[in-house]
Amino acid sequence: MWLQFLTPSQQSLRPPSTVLLYNGTAVTVMHLDFHDNPGSHHHPEVRRMSHSEGLRANSDQFTLEGEPFRILGGSIHYFRVPRAYWGDRLLKMKACGLNTLTTYVPWNLHEPERGTFNFQEQLDLRAYISLAAEMGLWVILRPGPYICAEWDLGGLPSWLLQDKDMQLRTTYPGFVDAVNLYFDKLVSIIKPLMFEDGGPIIAVQVENEYGSYAKDEQYMSFIMNSLQTRGIRELLLTSDNWEGLRYGGVEGVLKTINLQRLSFGAIQHLADMQPQKPLMVMEYWSGWFDVWGEHHHVFNAEDMLAVVSEILERGVSINLYMFHGGTSFGFMNGAMDLGAYKPQVTSYDYDAPLSEAGDCTPKYQLLRNLFSQYYSEPLSEVPSPRGRRVYDPVFIQQHLSLWDSLHFTDKPHRSERPVNMENLPVNNNNGQSYGYTLYETTISNGGVLNSRNNIRDRALVFVDRQFVGSLDCKTHELTLPDGKRERTLSFLVENCGRVNYGKALDDQRKGIVGEILLNHFPLRGFTIFCLDMKPGFIKRLINSGYWKTDFKSPCIPGFFQAGLYVTGPPTDTFVTLPGWGKGLVFVNGQNLGRHWLIGPQHFLYLPGTWLRSGENQIIIFEEQKPDDKILFAEQPDHGKTIDVYKLPFCTLL
Repeated sequence: MWLQFLTPSQQSLRPPSTVLLYNGTAVTVMHLDFHDNPGSHHHPEVRRMSHSEGLRANSDQFTLEGEPFRILGGSIHYFRVPRAYWGDRLLKMKACGLNTLTTYVPWNLHEPERGTFNFQEQLDLRAYISLAAEMGLWVILRPGPYICAEWDLGGLPSWLLQDKDMQLRTTYPGFVDAVNLYFDKLVSIIKPLMFEDGGPIIAVQVENEYGSYAKDEQYMSFIMNSLQTRGIRELLLTSDNWEGLRYGGVEGVLKTINLQRLSFGAIQHLADMQPQKPLMVMEYWSGWFDVWGEHHHVFNAEDMLAVVSEILERGVSINLYMFHGGTSFGFMNGAMDLGAYKPQVTSYDYDAPLSEAGDCTPKYQLLRNLFSQYYSEPLSEVPSPRGRRVYDPVFIQQHLSLWDSLHFTDKPHRSERPVNMENLPVNNNNGQSYGYTLYETTISNGGVLNSRNNIRDRALVFVDRQFVGSLDCKTHELTLPDGKRERTLSFLVENCGRVNYGKALDDQRKGIVGEILLNHFPLRGFTIFCLDMKPGFIKRLINSGYWKTDFKSPCIPGFFQAGLYVTGPPTDTFVTLPGWGKGLVFVNGQNLGRHWLIGPQHFLYLPGTWLRSGENQIIIFEEQKPDDKILFAEQPDHGKTIDVYKLPFCTLL
C-alpha cells in the first residue's frame, strides 16, 4: 500500500491502485511492482524487505527512497481519541489526501509513576503507528520528552517536581536521569517501527519549540544524542515558531517552522537560515485552543485555505496542527500563563478539519478539494459519518457529600505545615498528580485569611464544613466569621491544569505550596486528603452505603448519581449540564473531564464506545450548584466565538 502526495507535474509517477475494505469502508490503496519500480515509495507495511534510503533533506526538497517527496501531514493524538475510533479518524485523514500522520507521545501517561510504564490499550503506541501504516500513512513521531500540546505540564510527569531543585528541560542531573530511563523504554517500543526496520516512521522530532524556552545550550544536543545513541537513524527535525527559530536548533538537525499566517516573511526567514534545504511548516495551526472564561476560538475556513494553498504553491511541506484535535479527557488539560494563569478547557476541538467527535467540517471539504488537484486518480471515499443520539434526560437518583466520601480515600497525611500535591506520600511515594486535595486544620477565631498566592489553583474554603468563600490566583484574601470555640477550617484545592508553555513551566507544583496566614500568623497542624478521583476511588464510592435519596438539601460539594439506559447499540452523544455549576463527569468509570458554567464549553463529548447497551452509570462531582437532571445533545455548544485573526498574538507567533 502507498499514498504519495504529488504535484501536477509528478502525476505520471502515480502507481496503480486497488480497493480494500477496512471495517466495511472501501479504501483506495496504492501499490507498486517492486521489480519494475525499485526506487519508488513503497507503503510501510509492504516494504518489509526493503533497505532503501529513508527520508532525506540533502537538497531543496525532501527525498524518500531517493525520489522527490512532499510531506502532507496532519496531527492526531492517539491519547485524545478513544482507541475504538483510531481507524475512523485515520481513514478520514487518508481520504482527505494526507500522506503523513504526526503525533506527540505524552510521557506523563506512559510513565505515571517513576519506573512504571504503560504502553497498553489506549496507550498502545505500537498499535497506533501500525494502524497508520495499514492505512497507507507515513509517520513523523514527536516523542518529546516535552510536547506542549495544551497538555498538563507539556506532557512531563508531575513526579519530577518532587525534587525542589528540579530544572525542567535542562541538563540538570535529575531531569537527565529521568529522561534516560524513559527513553530506554520508549525507544525499545518505537525502534522496530522505524523506516530502516521496515516501519512507517520516516522522521523524529527533537523535543518541541525549545527556542521559546532556551534555558540550556547543551539540552538539545543531549536530546538528539539520546535518540541517536539508542539507534534512531531516521531524519531528525526541530520545530519552532518564528522567534524561536533563532534559539531552538541543533547542529545537523533540520529546522521547521510553526505558524498560522504567512507574515514577517516567515518562510523566507526559514529558507535563509538553512539554504538548499527543504522547507516545512511543522505546525500549520488550523484553529486554536480555548481557555475557561473566554470565547471559543475559530479560524475562518476560507482564510485557512488561502494560506495552505500558498504554502503548497511555494513547494513547502506542511503538517496541519490539528487535523483532528479530540479531547483532553479527565484532568489532562494544560494552562496558559503569559502573565496571567488561564486553564484550558476539556474539549480540544481546536476548530480543526475533523471536529472533536470526528465529523468532517467545511474545512475538511475545502482541503480535500485542494489536495485532490495533486492526484491523478480520485482520493479514497470519505467514511460515512458516525451516528449520534440525543438520549432522553436522566434524573439524579442519589447523592453523596464530599465529607462522606473521605471514608473511601487513602489514609490521610498529617503534617505541621502544608504539603504540595506532588510531595504527598501517596501513589507509591510518587505524589499526587491530578485532581483535588483537601487540607484541614483547626482554628479558634475568625479574621482575615491570606493565601499569599500559595493556593494552586483554586480553593473552596469551609468553616465546620460550611462554605465561606474561595481563593485563587486573583483572590488572595478572605474574611472568616468569628467563633468562640475550635472549628475546622478546610481548603478543597483543585489543580486546574499545569502550564504547558512558557517560562512558568518551572513553577507548577499544585495544592497549597506555602504558608497560609490567619491574622498574619501561619496556619499549622494539617490533615491532608488525596482526592485524585482515580477509578478505584470512584468504584469504592459506587459500592458504598452512604448515598442518600433525599434531595431537599443536597450537600455541596458532593457526588450525584444517575442511570442512563441505552436501547440498541450505543452511539456518541454530548452531555450538557445547563443547571449545574462546576465539576467533573464520570460515565461507567471514565472521567470525561471538567464542566464549568462560565464556558465557553457547555458540553462534554461522550463517545459511544464508552457506553454499553442497557444500564450505564453517570456520576457528577459538583462543587457549586447541583441540578436534578442531566441532558444530552446531538451537537456541541462551544459558546460565543472569536476569530483568531482578530487576536494580536497570532501575528507574534
